[in-house]
Amino acid sequence: MGSDRLTTADYHALAEFRCQLRRFIRFSEQAARRAGLEPQHHQLLLALKGMPAGMPPTIGALAERLQLRHHSAVELVDRMEARRLVRRFHAGADRRQVLVRLTPRGKRMLPRLSLAHRAELRSVAPSLLRTLGELVDDGTRRRRGGR
Repeated sequence: MGSDRLTTADYHALAEFRCQLRRFIRFSEQAARRAGLEPQHHQLLLALKGMPAGMPPTIGALAERLQLRHHSAVELVDRMEARRLVRRFHAGADRRQVLVRLTPRGKRMLPRLSLAHRAELRSVAPSLLRTLGELVDDGTRRRRGGR
């Protein structure tokens, strides 16, 4: 199948996209540390605040959103609870389901970091979108027989 072939341009675009993603992740890690958080703490705060509508903020859901194993998410919540950034609570009458919520302290930390991340994304968006477009558009053209 022709779409299984990679050109030098494909490798270049994949490498460039990976490089740009890593730069953003590095920016994010540094911004979190400057704010007094570990990068994983910031990610959990953001995951809680940005949880999709209708998805309860369980440890399992957070583990999925953060791409962590369940026990790693438990440990992360433990550390953040000790820092008074999040709090566990039971969902109604079902005492088995444990939910996690941001504390007022956790809520106060998130906006400044999120504004910095949005500004950084706005700065790198043209380059990131151009590279992503090269990857997606090139594959689409090849499948349609354009190359």
